[in-house]
Amino acid sequence: MINKRKRKRDLYTEVYALGQHICMSTHKARRIIDQIRGRSYEETLMILELMPYRACYPIFKLIYSAAANASHNMGFNEANLIISKAEVNEGATVKKLKPQARGRGYLIKRSTCHITIVLKDTSLYEEYEESNICLKNPRWIKKRNPQICDFMICIGSSGGLWDKK
Repeated sequence: MINKRKRKRDLYTEVYALGQHICMSTHKARRIIDQIRGRSYEETLMILELMPYRACYPIFKLIYSAAANASHNMGFNEANLIISKAEVNEGATVKKLKPQARGRGYLIKRSTCHITIVLKDTSLYEEYEESNICLKNPRWIKKRNPQICDFMICIGSSGGLWDKK
Protein backbone atom coordinates (compact mmCIF):
# COMPACT_ATOMS: atom_id res chain seq x y z
CA MET A 1 0.00 0.00 0.00
CA ILE A 2 2.83 2.41 0.81
CA ASN A 3 4.52 1.68 -2.51
CA LYS A 4 1.40 2.68 -4.43
CA ARG A 5 1.24 6.05 -2.67
CA LYS A 6 4.92 6.72 -3.24
CA ARG A 7 4.66 5.66 -6.86
CA LYS A 8 1.60 7.89 -7.39
CA ARG A 9 3.47 10.89 -5.96
CA ASP A 10 6.49 10.22 -8.18
CA LEU A 11 4.28 10.23 -11.28
CA TYR A 12 3.83 13.97 -10.87
CA THR A 13 7.57 14.66 -10.56
CA GLU A 14 8.92 12.31 -13.25
CA VAL A 15 8.99 12.72 -17.00
CA TYR A 16 10.42 10.23 -19.45
CA ALA A 17 11.47 9.87 -23.06
CA LEU A 18 11.79 6.55 -24.85
CA GLY A 19 13.90 5.92 -27.95
CA GLN A 20 13.21 2.63 -29.70
CA HIS A 21 15.09 0.77 -32.44
CA ILE A 22 18.21 2.91 -32.24
CA CYS A 23 20.87 1.29 -34.43
CA MET A 24 23.74 0.77 -32.01
CA SER A 25 25.03 -1.86 -29.66
CA THR A 26 23.71 -1.92 -26.11
CA HIS A 27 27.27 -2.06 -24.75
CA LYS A 28 28.21 1.17 -26.52
CA ALA A 29 25.09 2.95 -25.28
CA ARG A 30 25.52 1.69 -21.69
CA ARG A 31 29.07 3.05 -21.63
CA ILE A 32 27.64 6.55 -21.98
CA ILE A 33 24.48 6.04 -19.91
CA ASP A 34 26.60 4.98 -16.93
CA GLN A 35 28.44 8.33 -17.08
CA ILE A 36 25.30 10.48 -16.97
CA ARG A 37 23.03 8.57 -14.56
CA GLY A 38 22.18 10.67 -11.48
CA ARG A 39 23.55 13.96 -12.85
CA SER A 40 21.74 17.22 -13.43
CA TYR A 41 20.24 18.04 -16.81
CA GLU A 42 22.61 20.90 -17.67
CA GLU A 43 25.70 18.98 -16.59
CA THR A 44 24.59 16.01 -18.69
CA LEU A 45 24.24 18.12 -21.82
CA MET A 46 27.78 19.46 -21.38
CA ILE A 47 29.18 15.96 -20.84
CA LEU A 48 27.44 14.56 -23.90
CA GLU A 49 28.61 17.42 -26.13
CA LEU A 50 32.23 16.83 -25.15
CA MET A 51 32.33 13.02 -25.28
CA PRO A 52 33.83 11.68 -28.54
CA TYR A 53 31.49 8.70 -29.02
CA ARG A 54 28.93 8.22 -31.79
CA ALA A 55 26.35 6.97 -29.29
CA CYS A 56 26.24 10.37 -27.57
CA TYR A 57 24.10 12.05 -30.22
CA PRO A 58 20.95 9.87 -29.93
CA ILE A 59 21.21 9.97 -26.12
CA PHE A 60 21.62 13.75 -26.28
CA LYS A 61 18.47 14.00 -28.40
CA LEU A 62 16.52 11.80 -25.96
CA ILE A 63 17.54 13.84 -22.93
CA TYR A 64 16.70 17.05 -24.75
CA SER A 65 13.30 15.58 -25.68
CA ALA A 66 12.61 14.49 -22.09
CA ALA A 67 13.43 18.00 -20.85
CA ALA A 68 11.12 19.48 -23.48
CA ASN A 69 8.37 17.13 -22.27
CA ALA A 70 9.02 18.25 -18.70
CA SER A 71 8.85 21.96 -19.46
CA HIS A 72 5.92 21.79 -21.89
CA ASN A 73 3.69 19.10 -20.38
CA MET A 74 4.41 19.48 -16.67
CA GLY A 75 5.71 23.06 -16.43
CA PHE A 76 9.02 22.11 -14.77
CA ASN A 77 12.09 24.30 -14.81
CA GLU A 78 15.01 22.69 -16.66
CA ALA A 79 17.50 23.85 -14.03
CA ASN A 80 15.84 21.62 -11.41
CA LEU A 81 15.85 18.39 -13.44
CA ILE A 82 18.09 15.42 -12.70
CA ILE A 83 18.39 12.10 -14.50
CA SER A 84 16.86 9.69 -12.01
CA LYS A 85 16.77 6.63 -14.22
CA ALA A 86 18.47 5.79 -17.50
CA GLU A 87 18.42 2.32 -18.95
CA VAL A 88 19.37 0.59 -22.17
CA ASN A 89 17.62 -2.58 -23.34
CA GLU A 90 18.28 -4.78 -26.33
CA GLY A 91 16.02 -4.36 -29.33
CA ALA A 92 15.43 -6.49 -32.39
CA THR A 93 18.46 -7.66 -34.35
CA VAL A 94 18.23 -6.96 -38.08
CA LYS A 95 19.76 -9.82 -40.06
CA LYS A 96 20.95 -9.42 -43.66
CA LEU A 97 22.63 -11.84 -46.03
CA LYS A 98 25.72 -10.63 -47.83
CA PRO A 99 26.52 -12.72 -50.91
CA GLN A 100 29.92 -14.42 -50.85
CA ALA A 101 31.92 -16.45 -53.32
CA ARG A 102 30.68 -19.84 -54.59
CA GLY A 103 27.05 -19.09 -53.82
CA ARG A 104 27.49 -18.77 -50.09
CA GLY A 105 25.94 -16.12 -47.89
CA TYR A 106 27.45 -14.25 -44.94
CA LEU A 107 25.02 -13.21 -42.19
CA ILE A 108 25.31 -9.56 -41.10
CA LYS A 109 23.72 -8.82 -37.72
CA ARG A 110 22.73 -5.23 -37.05
CA SER A 111 21.84 -4.80 -33.37
CA THR A 112 19.39 -2.21 -32.10
CA CYS A 113 18.58 -0.95 -28.62
CA HIS A 114 15.83 0.80 -26.68
CA ILE A 115 16.89 3.70 -24.44
CA THR A 116 14.70 5.07 -21.64
CA ILE A 117 15.55 8.36 -19.91
CA VAL A 118 13.59 9.42 -16.80
CA LEU A 119 13.99 12.97 -15.48
CA LYS A 120 12.92 13.97 -11.98
CA ASP A 121 12.12 17.46 -10.74
CA THR A 122 14.00 18.20 -7.52
CA SER A 123 12.30 21.50 -6.69
CA LEU A 124 9.22 19.77 -5.26
CA TYR A 125 11.38 17.72 -2.91
CA GLU A 126 13.31 20.82 -1.83
CA GLU A 127 10.06 22.65 -0.98
CA TYR A 128 8.87 19.64 1.02
CA GLU A 129 12.14 19.45 2.93
CA GLU A 130 12.09 23.19 3.69
CA SER A 131 8.55 23.01 5.06
CA ASN A 132 9.32 19.95 7.22
CA ILE A 133 12.88 20.82 8.21
CA CYS A 134 12.52 19.72 11.83
CA LEU A 135 11.04 16.36 10.83
CA LYS A 136 13.58 15.58 8.12
CA ASN A 137 16.79 16.83 9.76
CA PRO A 138 16.78 16.37 13.54
CA ARG A 139 20.21 18.02 13.87
CA TRP A 140 18.53 21.42 13.50
CA ILE A 141 16.54 20.83 16.70
CA LYS A 142 18.38 21.80 19.85
CA LYS A 143 17.68 19.06 22.36
CA ARG A 144 18.13 19.78 26.02
CA ASN A 145 20.76 17.33 27.24
CA PRO A 146 21.15 17.59 31.06
CA GLN A 147 24.84 16.63 31.05
CA ILE A 148 25.77 19.25 28.49
CA CYS A 149 23.62 21.89 30.18
CA ASP A 150 25.20 21.21 33.60
CA PHE A 151 28.63 21.34 32.00
CA MET A 152 27.80 24.67 30.35
CA ILE A 153 26.54 26.07 33.67
CA CYS A 154 29.72 24.87 35.34
CA ILE A 155 31.86 26.64 32.75
CA GLY A 156 29.85 29.81 33.05
CA SER A 157 29.78 29.96 36.89
CA SER A 158 33.30 28.98 37.87
CA GLY A 159 35.05 31.01 35.24
CA GLY A 160 37.00 28.26 33.53
CA LEU A 161 36.98 24.77 32.18
CA TRP A 162 39.86 23.50 34.29
CA ASP A 163 38.43 24.50 37.69
CA LYS A 164 36.17 21.45 37.81
CA LYS A 165 37.83 18.29 39.16
